[in-house]
Amino acid sequence: MVTNTSGKKKTAIARATVREGEGRVRINSQPVELVEPEMARLKMLEPFRIAGEDLRSQVDIDVRVNGGGVAGQADAVRTALARGLVQHLNDAELRDAYMDFDRSLLVNDVRQSEPKKWGGPGARARYQKSYR
Repeated sequence: MVTNTSGKKKTAIARATVREGEGRVRINSQPVELVEPEMARLKMLEPFRIAGEDLRSQVDIDVRVNGGGVAGQADAVRTALARGLVQHLNDAELRDAYMDFDRSLLVNDVRQSEPKKWGGPGARARYQKSYR
């Protein structure tokens, strides 16, 4: 059985494919152990820490992620992995454990950056003015 899921954070989009296997997790065709920086890797592997490492040896997961930066991609991958595991195993207990730990494991963060407007360098900041 193959399960496809996705996760989003800001402009990063991760698409995960979960299938029966022996514990391989690949991010953009690269083993997750090679992902740098380390904080991003730890963030990506959070779903396994909550579910238990023995669960990891039952599945192979391929993730394609693009857009955004390192932190946004890590959060998107984390959401895609957690959703994929819950869907693949069809486990309500695991779903509840993820929700208790952090809702963003299963629900996308809908916040987006505000567009820049005229009269200033950013969305809210304004150019300074001088009278002398």
